[in-house]
Amino acid sequence: MQESTVYRSILAEGKAAKQREIAINLLCRGVAIDIIAPSTGLSVEEVQQLQQQLNESQQN
Repeated sequence: MQESTVYRSILAEGKAAKQREIAINLLCRGVAIDIIAPSTGLSVEEVQQLQQQLNESQQN
């Protein structure tokens, strides 16, 4: 059975959300970005953006 495009899209969104969640947890624990990026499959830039968002939310 072939998966539909919509189904694959939903799976990809879920996977990306889980990757970001793991990255945020690691950032909160002080793990370095250069370790988080390859461990989660996110780019260094994506992890840096998450870190910036965390910093902004902690300031508010």
